[in-house]
Amino acid sequence: MALTTIRVISQPEKTTPAVHPIVIIGQLKNLKKLVFDDVRHRLEPEVTEAVFWTGLANLHPSPTDTCSLYIHFATIAALPSLCSRHNTPSQAHSITKIVKGASVGVSETVLIVCERSDVYASACAVARAYPYFTRVTSPPKHKPAVVTIEFLIVNDSKSQAEGRHRFLTLSKEEAATLHASIEAVRLAARIVDTPCSEMNVDHFLKEVREVSALTGASLMIISQHELQEKGFGGIWGVGKASSCGPAFAVLSHINPEAKQTIAWVGKGIVYDTGGLSIKGKTAMPGMKRDCGGAAAILGAFSAALSHGFTENLHAIFCLAENSVSAESTRPDDIHYLYSGKSVEINNTDAEGRLVLSDGVAFARKDLKADVILDMATLTSAQGVCTGKYHGAIMTNRESWERAGVAAGRASGDLLFPIVYCPELHLSEFSSVMADMKNSVADRTNALCSCAGLFVGANLGFDYSGAWIHIDMASPAHCGERATGYGVALLVTLFGQFSKDPQIRMIAPTISTTDVNMKADGDE
Repeated sequence: MALTTIRVISQPEKTTPAVHPIVIIGQLKNLKKLVFDDVRHRLEPEVTEAVFWTGLANLHPSPTDTCSLYIHFATIAALPSLCSRHNTPSQAHSITKIVKGASVGVSETVLIVCERSDVYASACAVARAYPYFTRVTSPPKHKPAVVTIEFLIVNDSKSQAEGRHRFLTLSKEEAATLHASIEAVRLAARIVDTPCSEMNVDHFLKEVREVSALTGASLMIISQHELQEKGFGGIWGVGKASSCGPAFAVLSHINPEAKQTIAWVGKGIVYDTGGLSIKGKTAMPGMKRDCGGAAAILGAFSAALSHGFTENLHAIFCLAENSVSAESTRPDDIHYLYSGKSVEINNTDAEGRLVLSDGVAFARKDLKADVILDMATLTSAQGVCTGKYHGAIMTNRESWERAGVAAGRASGDLLFPIVYCPELHLSEFSSVMADMKNSVADRTNALCSCAGLFVGANLGFDYSGAWIHIDMASPAHCGERATGYGVALLVTLFGQFSKDPQIRMIAPTISTTDVNMKADGDE
């Protein structure tokens, strides 16, 4: 594993760039509020006040800009000055790129100058620059690197007018909150980066057990032939061809005073060959990432509980390897899902919706969940539809759609809505042999939405609670590295149920009365 660890500090520490490199990041308007005394403890003696001001004066972000203050060991960087309404004001993606570019691979500091509302997203952005997983051989005497994150939080103009400090620092509690989410983001990214030889279903279950032990959440596991016996035909059908059989796991946090029950359902395909509808040689590499939804939910569950979660929360993991063997599901086979629906298989590479369908049906029937969210690296169409940076959100509630977009901007894990219109699109799954087929007739007709609607159909469109579907196939990775996408998003989206004031501050508010109302458009 990589040797880099991350810590978040609440009090300034004196270091020197020659020994402890530093990158200072912020929007230019905030960087210009600095005086040298604010950063002197990190820059002297190598960087003088005159050099600092010269570097700051030479920043011209278009959209970003960096200036070296002391060879490559002290850098000041300006984030984009402009932010569209569909981007995050924290400029989280630029932070990750800048940190990656400035890192020298030793113990170093990332000092971020920002508004308080951008602190959480900025911290999670730094986490993405330091992935855990590696199998690169390290030199025998290679020292572990410790990355320190320090914040200078811009005080509001009213406070400054009253003579208070221009910048604030984190409290110990705020630093601890950020550290928990950073570790959760890196956990999710590590799972996604790890190849199936080291992250098969059994390995993933080990990760789930560790989170159960860490959080005190109860754990239920159904695996192998028991899945078939108990009606989980989607998960069993997808995973039965693998030498390491499929599993269904549920982590449960129960609060006796809870007013509602929330279930997160994650697609955990630890490797996707496509099954008998096998992927090509260029499409298959990278399919270790097909467990990105389940990995994000595991990380988010751990972080949410560490911040204090006031409602009942269940994390459901639908785990399987979509492999090829004599036991493989064939096109034309019919599966019987946990929802009770029969499904004619016309594409074994449309497997994620099958396992998710079992998960959401269990959340409704067995857990009686008021809010059900499924998250998955479901379709390549998502990248075409909403791009590399924005996950796609589809929901039966307009209020949750708005909240999802707001949570994306606040957390840095961006979301954008896709069409929710089952009355026009569900016919794509029509079958004369079964209740439905598992893949659409017309791949040019709202493919990303249709994939989600298959899951919704197995939840049931008569479901009176809120259903949120998130397809995050593209933002789950950047190049060859996982991003841990989804952790910060879920923590923020459900932040109103957190006891942590820092999380509650950035969370969108959903009326509790909305949970048990009928879905938008229902009679």
